Formats: sequence, structure tokens, C-alpha cells
Amino acid sequence: MSRPRASLRTAVVWEVLREALDDRVKATGREALDVLDTGGGTGNFAVPVARLGHRVTVVDPSPDALFALERRAAEEGVADRVRGVQGDAHGLFEVAERGGYDVVLCHGVLEYVDDPAEGLRNVAAALRPGGILSVLAAGLGGAVLARALAGHFTEARRALADPDGRWGGGDPMPRRFTPERLTDLITAHGLEVAAVHGVRVFADLVPGALVDAEPGATEALARLEEAVAELPAFRSIAARLHVLARTRSASVPSAKEAE
Repeated sequence: MSRPRASLRTAVVWEVLREALDDRVKATGREALDVLDTGGGTGNFAVPVARLGHRVTVVDPSPDALFALERRAAEEGVADRVRGVQGDAHGLFEVAERGGYDVVLCHGVLEYVDDPAEGLRNVAAALRPGGILSVLAAGLGGAVLARALAGHFTEARRALADPDGRWGGGDPMPRRFTPERLTDLITAHGLEVAAVHGVRVFADLVPGALVDAEPGATEALARLEEAVAELPAFRSIAARLHVLARTRSASVPSAKEAE
């Protein structure tokens, strides 16, 4: 069975994340991990993570998204393992526990917060010793390439020169990152970068009609995305950047954590 084209947007991230969850399970000896999903919205990652048996807290500023999350979790039979709370990265510890999570997801957050450094500091502080952070953010190179291929050469050049990687006043994205800027931001907050992946290197550039018309094209495109995800030359032009990081100090889980 071929995968849905929409899954191309998250396939690379999901494979990396699932392996990281397995590693954390082995390291702690606990089958059920505590996972925090900041900006998790309707549960695109939270629900699949809960299906693996883990407990997930989703923090999101949108009540509508949290309502959809609750409904989705119930439909998938994981309502007892998914908890949604209204909040954001700025006031994270008003709704989440400091140092209380094995894994923290920060997907599509750093582009929008007023202060990415503060947002990163908070999500890093939510991790337990030896915990894992998954960051997904908009990539500058992918936006420049997309504007150039669309014939908007001045906008492409403007994005390169802009401190936030924006191509103009009509740009809907508040901020974009290069791989170097994103990894520097993460390591500055006491984390070790384990892997950097380019996400949607080709998927956003290939016309949907072309993929849909060719039998097996979606699966072939997915395999191509996986093949180039870790290659520096390609991740620098990806629409999204994914970084997996870990806290530098690891310790044996406490009795409370092992329950």
C-alpha cells in the first residue's frame, strides 16, 4: 500500500522520533515515557506517540486545536494517555512540570515565538536528565529556493539578507533558520545535538499532479526524502529542519520516575 502524500511532510521526523523513543525506553527501563508536546495542536505527533503507550501532555494556545486533539485522541482510543492544556512556550511552567519529561517535542514553535532563545530555554528545562528534545523549524534555504523557482528573485535575495529570513511584508512566516543557527541555539542551552535532518527537501517543490499521476511516485519520493535527509548539501535547502538533541548530563532514573 502506498503512503498518503501528506505523510511526506512528517515521515522523516517520525522515523527519527520513534527510534529516539525506543532508545529512551531502553535507557530508563520504563515502557511508558512522559512526553511533552509544545505547540502540539491537534495531535499529529501526540496521538501516534500515545499509541506507542506513552503519556503525552500537549501544550497549545488554541482552544479549538485542543478540542480537536481531545476528539482525535478519543477516536484513536488513547484519551487516557493524552492531556491537552492551554498555554505556550513563554509561560510553559504555568501548565507543565519543570524537569518532568523524558521527551519534549518543539515542532513549529520557534518560528513564531517572540524570543526563540527563551522558548528553547524553557523546553530544555522541561527535560529530565538524559532526556530528548525534538525540534522542527522552518528552513531558510528551502524558502529561498522556492521563491527563486517561482520567479521571485528579488524576494529570494531579500530572504537571504534578512536577519529573520523573511522575503517581505507579505511573508506569512515570522522567522526561518539555517542549520547552523538552529543548532547553535540548541547547544547554547546545555544540549548536545545528536542529529540534524532536512525535511521536505523536494516534497514542497514537486507539483502534486505530477506525483499523483505516476504510479508509485509518492513512495519513491518518500524514499528520496529519507535518502537525502542527513546530507548537508540537501538539508541546507530543506523547507524544514529537524534537530534531535539530548541533555548533556544523564542519571539513573529516580524511584518516582521509575513508577
